[in-house]
Amino acid sequence: MRLAVAGTGWGDLIAEGRGPRVAVICLGVWLNAADSLVTATIMPTVARELGDYVYFSWATAAYMAGAILSGATAARLSARIGLRSAMVMAGLVTAAGCVGSAAAPDMITLVAGRAVQGVGAGWIVGACYAAIGAIFPQRHLARIFGLMTSVWGVATVLGPMVGGAFAGGPGLWRALFWAFAAQAAGFSAAVVWLLPGGAAPADSRAPWGQLGLVLAGVALIAGADLTASSLTAAALCLASLAVFIAALRIPVSPRDSLFPRVAGDPTSVVGAAYVSYFALTAAAMGFSVYAPALLQKLYGLSPLQSGYAAGLESVGWTLSALAVAGLSPPWHAPIIRVGAASIVAALATLAWVMRFGPLTAILAAATVLGAGFGLTSGYVGRRVIAAADAADKEVASAGINSVRQVGNAAGACLAGLVANFLGLATGVTRMAAERSAVWLFLLAVPVAAIGAAGCWRVAAAKIEVD
Repeated sequence: MRLAVAGTGWGDLIAEGRGPRVAVICLGVWLNAADSLVTATIMPTVARELGDYVYFSWATAAYMAGAILSGATAARLSARIGLRSAMVMAGLVTAAGCVGSAAAPDMITLVAGRAVQGVGAGWIVGACYAAIGAIFPQRHLARIFGLMTSVWGVATVLGPMVGGAFAGGPGLWRALFWAFAAQAAGFSAAVVWLLPGGAAPADSRAPWGQLGLVLAGVALIAGADLTASSLTAAALCLASLAVFIAALRIPVSPRDSLFPRVAGDPTSVVGAAYVSYFALTAAAMGFSVYAPALLQKLYGLSPLQSGYAAGLESVGWTLSALAVAGLSPPWHAPIIRVGAASIVAALATLAWVMRFGPLTAILAAATVLGAGFGLTSGYVGRRVIAAADAADKEVASAGINSVRQVGNAAGACLAGLVANFLGLATGVTRMAAERSAVWLFLLAVPVAAIGAAGCWRVAAAKIEVD
């Protein structure tokens, strides 16, 4: 393996006018991270004030569906109208969705606003990934991915506090959505001011076949999230996965494709990386979704304490990503392998300690789980961009976010099926929590192992990095 790298560290990252571009990307990631984390905290208050718990889960499902669809089309949108124009539009769409949510008189209107927010957020993050592949030298990619991870870590720390503050009084949650609308509009203004004008829009056609399959996959995931039947939800999840795989493999002109040409080949570096992103993200979703509830029921933690305990995953992710961001090339492959193994080991450990304790072991496993993602994500992403053909770099980079979004949705669906089957659908009883504490993580281990195999394939590849 031979990797050629130049650069002088963090100072070089922000030199030659790159600092403002890094700041814009971090702001875009912040909008997505903070919105997701803070909104989850205030949703019980929102549903109570609007008086309709029937549509409670729809607010999350609508946001997720919009984010998956727009994330898949972000790179193509950037190619069609230019990167700067795409990012400006994404910020304005997000702001519009926030305004709709802030002014919502009922849950149906709020769900519509959340769907628009999801579309804007998916475009923002996807465009940010496309920008990374288009305007930054390879030598800076690991540090940029580390900074993006640190933004998520900050949002994890601040999210519960901010959400709790806005959930404390009647109507305060509306002010939170107004605040996010202002931030999204500020993002669009910052893009105009700080990013250079993009290249001329590409002369390409819309890949309607792929778009149709992505839409179908989103609809199937949304249906799985909303159905009350575990068997139906399982069938819809499997069908959505098949549809997304078909979207990767459908014959499309390389110039017009939503995804890089080798994305559907798991033996390629890009395909193996996408497998790793999807499977590892899906495997960890059970912890993200159910850890707070399990910790409250089994160990007597308060909602705030359980939120911060689950947030150790993001803390581990942030610290490890920043710690390895500046390592020399010979370390990259071993770091990827260690990170993948850490995720599998952490989930296997959680299958025991989440049920039987002690609490300190749970906290340690959560931190190791996050650290595994911090060790793998940056360097795997760097290799995705390096391995892609010159014409595919923006698409390959933006595809990382799309694959993660689908992994999040599939993982949440899988975790929901397991938890509902074990009794959590009717309430978080102690018996249901004890059963779920084992099986949510035990069943995630083979999924994570598939992702780890993808990481091993990526780590073993011989790649030239500029």
